[in-house]
Amino acid sequence: MAMALGEAGARAVYCLDLPKEPSEDWTATQNYLAGIPHDPAVNGKNKHARLEYISADVTDQERMWAIGQEIGDKEKRMDICVAAAGIPSEHIPCLEYPADAMRRIVDVNMNGALFTAQAAGRQMQRFGKPGSIVLIASMSGSITNKDQEWVAYNSSKAGVIQIGRSMACELGKVGIRVNTVSPGYIYTKMSAAELDTHPDRLNEWSQLTPMNRIGRPDELRGAITWLASDASSYCTGSDILVSGGHTAW
Repeated sequence: MAMALGEAGARAVYCLDLPKEPSEDWTATQNYLAGIPHDPAVNGKNKHARLEYISADVTDQERMWAIGQEIGDKEKRMDICVAAAGIPSEHIPCLEYPADAMRRIVDVNMNGALFTAQAAGRQMQRFGKPGSIVLIASMSGSITNKDQEWVAYNSSKAGVIQIGRSMACELGKVGIRVNTVSPGYIYTKMSAAELDTHPDRLNEWSQLTPMNRIGRPDELRGAITWLASDASSYCTGSDILVSGGHTAW
């Protein structure tokens, strides 16, 4: 998603994640974007998108707000926010799901999305410029994944969708749009932990999707770029499903 925004002409893309140092994927993306020249009229003196990394815990509201303030002070604007932090749920029967595990998932997936959106929205409002906030939810926020004991994950992602709708209704009057993107089964590093240890699930999840395959991370780039841009200027409070048709059965 950071790559897509950089390719589309973003001047600077700030990536926040928990590790102290960025991942190899992040570094590869930074190097890739550094080799793509952009129109100076779009990026000012920078001829390519500048990718910045900040170590942060999205569950720390005070820290997230402070980071938003720091970025605003430096860039003198805030146009786009994509809140994508999330952790998976363990397979635990709903009647046995432990309180500490439930709190942890809700804190990262739902509260973290809110705190990230708040950090960006406060800067958008501060500078008085229209902005677009995109929260990464999941199709699991609207449906229950067949044969999966994921009460915590499903609930947290349903909360993300409602956060998006609520913020959209409150912030529309100041020109800030808020939408959610709900991916289906996508092969990411998070889902790989499940699929690589249970190879039968790859075939099972593929068969649950009309396209008979799971998605790729790059297949989210279109929805993200569209929602971030003025091409979606009348879209707010919406949930965009990118699920290969899983929810159409």
